[in-house]
Amino acid sequence: MDEHSESVHEPAAGALDPRAELSEFLRTRRARLKPDDVGLRGFGRYRRVPGLRREELAQLAGVSVAYYTRLEQGNGRTVSTEVLDAIARALRLSDAEHAHLTHLAKPKRHKKKPAGRTQQVRGPLRTLLDTMDSVPAILVGRRSDILAWNRMAAAVFGDWAELPTREQNWARLVFLRPEYRDLFVDWELKAGDVVSQLRMDAGSHPGDPQLSALVGELSVKSEEFRRLWATHDVKEKCHGIQRLLHPLVGGLDLRLESFHLADDREQVLVTYHAEPNSPSAEALRLLASWGTDATRAGTGTSSARRP
Repeated sequence: MDEHSESVHEPAAGALDPRAELSEFLRTRRARLKPDDVGLRGFGRYRRVPGLRREELAQLAGVSVAYYTRLEQGNGRTVSTEVLDAIARALRLSDAEHAHLTHLAKPKRHKKKPAGRTQQVRGPLRTLLDTMDSVPAILVGRRSDILAWNRMAAAVFGDWAELPTREQNWARLVFLRPEYRDLFVDWELKAGDVVSQLRMDAGSHPGDPQLSALVGELSVKSEEFRRLWATHDVKEKCHGIQRLLHPLVGGLDLRLESFHLADDREQVLVTYHAEPNSPSAEALRLLASWGTDATRAGTGTSSARRP
């Protein structure tokens, strides 16, 4: 098969077509591998396309070229779990990428819910956030929506209570508000994390109209979002270092930890803490002592959201 015929029609911006999503995900994962990466000898010195050819990947996965071609064209309904596992191994997918591939190829049926349904936050969770008075803590839901936060999170990241509900969303904040480019020292890393999580959501809920609308809006308004969205990268952000440049206290190096709720894995509790006796710990103590003054400074955007 001529390699020039491999690409599929690119869907319109914001249209989350499951077949196109599966096709583009497989194509981009294949394109990032070279024959030498997987122990294959390249066929000739010059190659028309980057990465592995379809026949090379099919050989590695132990399936026919025709079978793999149908899958990469978005026809994944009848594919077995064993074949998906073999393709994931051949593509050297991470656990998150493997899960994303499975969601795209064999989507689960979700009970229909009203499109405008609000994500609910349990009362005890709000109380827990309030009691964490020295640690910035945020509850994040689907589509990167910021569902609730405590006073310290507002002091560090800004007063989201003053924003319309639809703007209380990490993707909109990171890509559409210039002050967050200044806040995040590694803005490109943060932006990539946000897009990767939206990709995971798209794989799990390809028919979500609110997610489609969000992707469409960001694709129109942000060139950086369009570029990152086109990479089809997915990953789970569980922990790491968040480097910030706060307008009041300067540099903050905070350790991020995230926890999926046992009764709702679509909600994640994210906490940020500083190493004991570090400059960042002292800076957090200063922000806590300044109270509402620090909250209002934040990023220019007061208290936990209580809708």
